Amino acid sequence: MKVILKKIVLTSAAFIFLSLTACAKPSKKTSESKPVNPEILKLNKVLVQMSERCKQAIPNGDPEEFLADLHRVLDTEKDFSSEDLSPFFLIDKTHKVSSSYEPKNLIHLEKNDYFAINKNNLSLRPEAFEALKELGAAAKADGVTLTVSSTYRSYEYQDNLFNYWVKVDGLEEAERESARPGTSQHQLGMALDFAPVDDAFADTKAGKWVYQNAAKYGWSLSFPHGYEDVTGYRWESWHFRYIGLEAVRFQQKWFGDVQQFMIEFIDAWKKAE
Repeated sequence: MKVILKKIVLTSAAFIFLSLTACAKPSKKTSESKPVNPEILKLNKVLVQMSERCKQAIPNGDPEEFLADLHRVLDTEKDFSSEDLSPFFLIDKTHKVSSSYEPKNLIHLEKNDYFAINKNNLSLRPEAFEALKELGAAAKADGVTLTVSSTYRSYEYQDNLFNYWVKVDGLEEAERESARPGTSQHQLGMALDFAPVDDAFADTKAGKWVYQNAAKYGWSLSFPHGYEDVTGYRWESWHFRYIGLEAVRFQQKWFGDVQQFMIEFIDAWKKAE
């Protein structure tokens, strides 16, 4: 334990271990050790597995507070369809879904009073659809119209799209900007791309509004600037995933507002004994 403690203290995840040390000290009154919360032991176990960059993003704090926030996030899973994958499902270059997976009850996006669409084949899971309507209505109230350009994509669609970009840009560049089939957040039915689908979006009126307000409605930027080594993709200012307000708050408070760190942590937490 001493060796592990020494190693982790060098990271910003040290607060968890320091709290464990404090819990293990004999009481001055009873000379007995205070029982350690087993979930803190589990938390230590999970945090040790995280990447060094993830550990560095975690601020010093109270592990009990961290756990309380975590359980509030996990409790929100009941607000999502049990027929579909968790809103916190880890999908990236190394974590995939099957070629047959398609979310249940996808809602087709049509012309409406909340946001604009520039394609006719767009659809989202009901939870993301309702959250998009709220986001779009709030933007409209501020004089901004959001345009949605891409939503759910099937495995087959993503396969064709990836191969297209390989032909256009070559494999190396395509890997930075397009997901291989089975590894795209779009297949979950919970992610979308705003238009224009390029770096210019960040400087548009809509882009600036989304950056300031999306989190208030449970939307999280998936591929932030400067984290290509973490997410596997270059900055995509237009790509957001719906994870819910509690999860966004958790991400902002404990994971440096990096979605990938939080999703990886939740995945590891669920798998830990």
